[in-house]
Amino acid sequence: MGTPMADYGDGTRCVHGGQAAPEPGAPLSHGPVFAAPYHLGGGDFYGRAGNPGWRGLEEAIGELDGGRCVLLPSGMAAISTLLRSVLRAGDALILPSDGYYATRELVRDEFAELSLDVREIPTAGPWEDGVFDGVRLVLLETPSNPGLDVCDIAALAERAHAAGALVAVDNTTATPIGQRPLELGADIVVASDTKALAGHSDLLMGHVSVRDEELAERLVRARTLSGSIPGPFETWLVHRSMATLDLRLARQAENAAALAEVLREHPAVSGLRWPGMAADPAHELAGRQMRRWGGVLRFELADAGAVEEFVRRSRLVVAATSFGGLHTTADRRAQWGDPVPEGFVRLSAGCEDTADLVADVVQALG
Repeated sequence: MGTPMADYGDGTRCVHGGQAAPEPGAPLSHGPVFAAPYHLGGGDFYGRAGNPGWRGLEEAIGELDGGRCVLLPSGMAAISTLLRSVLRAGDALILPSDGYYATRELVRDEFAELSLDVREIPTAGPWEDGVFDGVRLVLLETPSNPGLDVCDIAALAERAHAAGALVAVDNTTATPIGQRPLELGADIVVASDTKALAGHSDLLMGHVSVRDEELAERLVRARTLSGSIPGPFETWLVHRSMATLDLRLARQAENAAALAEVLREHPAVSGLRWPGMAADPAHELAGRQMRRWGGVLRFELADAGAVEEFVRRSRLVVAATSFGGLHTTADRRAQWGDPVPEGFVRLSAGCEDTADLVADVVQALG
């Protein structure tokens, strides 16, 4: 693959990361590699074990995360592969009680046979003395999804390590250019690249990044043996899409800031949260550990009907249960079982013109 990009800025790394070295007469941008078996004698031998497209994208993401990236076919595949590679029967596990609901369901339903000691703690705490005692893995999610609370990664990692625990951070909401948990003391980064990293709402992908080579090899082996592998075309699409991550995130954050400004004064809106807003309870802490703001904010309307009416009246906001894409989306999270009020909205600001988006949201709220 190409030259390491550590000395370059975010935009340059997004565009050039993991790209093949220039070759006269070869395509400027190489296409996906479709192969099951390979001609023997080279590095690759079978498609389930390796693919040049995976390695290119893994290099690009790993450069941003600051570790070795292992690509998986979805965010949940990344979470489940991590948990199965680290946890053993009877281990203690800390999960965010306000994080992504499917992670809690996975542990409760699919890991029941391990008889884990599962401790659920809100992202903002309280993180009491002794909470890490006997824990094998701490999974943090900051900013949390959907509440957008924030926890101190460095401080919690120090305490967890002192108790002998590993620390993983779900970095989906922040993205690898918004926050680098490995540099803050975490052992593991996990993310759904379906969201902002791919950013076009048309595919699924996930990854785990670590600095421990032995753990990385365990993850690769788990991926190979389980067959939980990313498709070559999807991998190519993510790598192509990642080139604009820096630009997309900048516009999304600009739009989120403008929306937060008008929503905080709107009489129909309550419970507004966006870490980039100076009045947000998490702003100071988020500003210390995040490198830039994202495009996801949350607020509450009166009830489910008010959310439905808001989406119906809007010309630019669509109802969808993902975030980080080009289009602005609204998701009423209570419908999926999140413990939030019926009128709770997670809004993912897209890449529309800021003035158009703000005007549309204001008129849709009435």
